[in-house]
Amino acid sequence: MRKRSVAAALAAVALCGTAAPHAFAQKLAGQDSTFLVQVHQGNLAEIAAGQDAGRHARTACVKQVGAVLVRDHTKLDADVKTLAGKLNVRLPASPSAQQQKQLAAVQAKAGTSAYDRAWLQAQDAGHRQTLALIDQEIKAGKNSQVVAAARNARPVVVMHLDMVRQGICHMPAHTG
Repeated sequence: MRKRSVAAALAAVALCGTAAPHAFAQKLAGQDSTFLVQVHQGNLAEIAAGQDAGRHARTACVKQVGAVLVRDHTKLDADVKTLAGKLNVRLPASPSAQQQKQLAAVQAKAGTSAYDRAWLQAQDAGHRQTLALIDQEIKAGKNSQVVAAARNARPVVVMHLDMVRQGICHMPAHTG
């Protein structure tokens, strides 16, 4: 009887040992959850900024880049919301306080010649931060779906950064 108990216990331990890595692989790491929250807030901020550029920018280039940001970040955010829903990650309803403050500072320049330059500089800084966040997720993320989402978003963010690099507007090659 004792041999069966020991054998059963060893079998249970062995099964738990092989099942545990799979169970932990399904659990979302803090890095991955944080990434989804921050990227979602970034998308919300970029959509708001792009819409604001459509209303207040003085140059056609900034208006066009703003429209591209709205289109692309709306699509990226739909993907993030779908993934977050599947992984049970709760997303905030608005950009971060810092992002809201930055947009308000740019909006304060609406109607002046300084608006476009401030908007471009804010977009350059924001897209650099987002790119660093994406690269960190690709490097250290644990959930393959979240890492794949980061990889898929990276070329879009690089393209946006190229359009606003160093606070200078570069007309998108195509907007379709």
